[in-house]
Amino acid sequence: MNISVVIPLLNEQESLTELHDWITKVMQSNHFSYEIIFIDDGSTDNSWQIISQLASQNKHVKGIRFFKNFGKSQAFHAGFEKAKGDVIITMDADLQDNPDEIPELYNMVINDGFDLVSGWKKKRYDSVIAKNLPSKLFNWAARRTSGVKLNDFNCGLKAYRINVVKNIDVNGEMHRYIPVLSKNAGFTKIGEKVVQHQARKYGETKFGMNRFIHGFLDLITIWFLSRFGKRPMHLFGALGFIMFTIGLGFSFYLGIDKLFLNPTGRLITQRPQFYIALSTMIIGTQFFVAGFLGEIILRTKQGKKRYSIKNELNF
Repeated sequence: MNISVVIPLLNEQESLTELHDWITKVMQSNHFSYEIIFIDDGSTDNSWQIISQLASQNKHVKGIRFFKNFGKSQAFHAGFEKAKGDVIITMDADLQDNPDEIPELYNMVINDGFDLVSGWKKKRYDSVIAKNLPSKLFNWAARRTSGVKLNDFNCGLKAYRINVVKNIDVNGEMHRYIPVLSKNAGFTKIGEKVVQHQARKYGETKFGMNRFIHGFLDLITIWFLSRFGKRPMHLFGALGFIMFTIGLGFSFYLGIDKLFLNPTGRLITQRPQFYIALSTMIIGTQFFVAGFLGEIILRTKQGKKRYSIKNELNF
């Protein structure tokens, strides 16, 4: 199979039929073998009924329905597990991503050898204050932190070689950082393509300003995991050693000063250095404990299902 199109969605009943017809037209005109995987992330409208109808009419349409809203990353994870195409295309269901971009994205992966190609919505039809400016700041921080030189990390339109999506774990809200996850997994040939961004035709955006706050917090998380996720003791142990050494140094100073230099001076407990020594040694010990607990958790954790599937179609 040439292409799997993975589409997570939440309450997008108005756009699904039009999106399906558009994707199908592109696939047939380019003679691609394909599948379209819709992942209904707990919609409360008629999205699942429409997906069921499309699946009954077109054997290439497949559906996954969650019991409730588990989040876009979990929807991607479920879709990636089921996808069988040589190239995986992801896009949003709101018609702001253009399916006509699919053939060129496919060729960049198959013919140009990219592991991942990310869309870049260079010209956007979103609010400048609410979305464009925060997005530029977010992308700048992501580039500086991750080392992945993309202009638009959060563009939903992306293409992946199949072994990429099968070897990364998308969880929490890490869908924004799939290029970073891919790089950390060893897939370093990451490209970018300017794609057409279309104004939202139906409904309202599901994302507010809080997604950028969450995005920056996730960026810190992925920075930490990429460097210390396999050996948390390397970070916490180093911090604990530094703090404990500072406390130990103050303790030696106080002991020598009291025993030999100034035995008739103030009590040790009346000196600020005593509390500095005590605090830093306690903090250092806590860092050590955090490192040990991290190592233990890392070695004993078991893969847990982060979502539950209510229905599946055509699998």
